[in-house]
Amino acid sequence: MLVLAGLVVDIVRFLDSSEDDEVDPDAAVRVMESVSWALTRLPDGQRDRFLTVLADLATAETDPGRREFLEAFPFACGLVDEQPAVTGD
Repeated sequence: MLVLAGLVVDIVRFLDSSEDDEVDPDAAVRVMESVSWALTRLPDGQRDRFLTVLADLATAETDPGRREFLEAFPFACGLVDEQPAVTGD
């Protein structure tokens, strides 16, 4: 699950950061909304496991930008109700 969770986050991050000439903005939004929709429909146990894997990925991440994206991902996708506190380096 570690690899799949990282892949999902990296795809969403790519779409989120792509310029309009790289990826059609409307298509990017549709894909990101689809990912969020699917993740919010995970059964509770799977959602909890996914959130744990995301937290583990964020803890181990050495790239500050990717770590920040990993930390914000659950809130941005609607998996948690509160945005995480900003952690400083």
